[in-house]
Amino acid sequence: MTPVQPVRGTQSLLGEDADRLAAVVAAFDRVRRLYGFKRVEVPTIEQTAVFARTIGETTDVVSKEMYSFEDRGGESITLRPEFTAGICRAYLSEGWQQFAPLKLATHGSAFRYERPQKGRFREFHQLDAEIIGAGEAQADVELLAFADQLLKELGIEGTILKLNTLGDPETRGAWRDALYEHFGMHAGALSEDSQARLERNPLRILDSKAHQDWPVVDSAPTIDEFLTSDAADFFSKVTAGLDAAGIAWERAPRLVRGLDYYRHTAFEFVTDRLGAQGTVLAGGRYDGLIESLGGPHTPAVGWAAGIERLAMMIGTPAIERPTAVLVPLGERAEGAAQRLLADLRRRGIAADMAYRGNMKKRLSRANDAGARYALIMGDVELDSGEVQLKNLETGEQRAMAFDCIVEALAS
Repeated sequence: MTPVQPVRGTQSLLGEDADRLAAVVAAFDRVRRLYGFKRVEVPTIEQTAVFARTIGETTDVVSKEMYSFEDRGGESITLRPEFTAGICRAYLSEGWQQFAPLKLATHGSAFRYERPQKGRFREFHQLDAEIIGAGEAQADVELLAFADQLLKELGIEGTILKLNTLGDPETRGAWRDALYEHFGMHAGALSEDSQARLERNPLRILDSKAHQDWPVVDSAPTIDEFLTSDAADFFSKVTAGLDAAGIAWERAPRLVRGLDYYRHTAFEFVTDRLGAQGTVLAGGRYDGLIESLGGPHTPAVGWAAGIERLAMMIGTPAIERPTAVLVPLGERAEGAAQRLLADLRRRGIAADMAYRGNMKKRLSRANDAGARYALIMGDVELDSGEVQLKNLETGEQRAMAFDCIVEALAS
């Protein structure tokens, strides 16, 4: 019988590979506590409308990449392709408005049907941070400082914060009209995808990956030509806050978020450590998203980062090592060792038991596990109420009273 194979674009991890993902999550959890972001959990599945309304019916994510299905009740259900929409849905349906402004953080699996490639999978894992109900520029600075400190906590050097403003609705509308006119005049020179985007959303042409579009993009009007005084003032407050916090940034005037609910700040942390310059963390302000779900006008800003991509860039995590490995010789000793093992673990001492093979093999396993001590016991030791305590680093071995072992290792 042919062994069952994994679903394409998924992965099963063991050892260092799994430890790398755990190290990223642990760092995220440490930093989110420093910044006062509350842990939040949202469902893996949502009604498809949650994503269709917020991500946009015409985007590739909704039209091509979502895992959607009809459940037995006839509802269209989707595995989450990202976290923001589900968090905003919960903000409305669970009555979280009463706690605004809310600083929220979460992590977990997300799903997109796309071509698997380096650091990208069909089931992948994301970190997500959001501030909902705060329209001040300080919220943007807070969120960017969180991201910057996380990358430093992970030891990821050489990332660059690319920053842009998308302005207020008046700014965005005027810029969109100017882009539509500009790209319309050069439609024949655009790629097929960009020609399709022209009517739907000309802003998306600005981040086209098609080389033939780049000359037309380079000559396109920039948003700075249309910024209202309010929009310019908001962006200056964000950049001043970043400067005050000592966070380096670069202006990226072509950086966009295509959907109409995005406002003001848009950003990416990019690196070339994974080959061609790639994004490791990205986000922006989305003051109109909650309205698209039927809620009141609610300012919000957030970011997401792929855990797999971050895990590829960190140093090798420290190996988890037991303090002691018990080596019982004989059935009687196994019973006593099991009791001692439970006592050690209850005191918070990492311990394991080597119960297969001869003495040499068991001590070898203890060494391989990186244990500091081996606790050897047989009938002779039990009769005398002692355990042989062997320091695996120095080779020193001495007898110690059975009843004293837990306190000795705890200290």
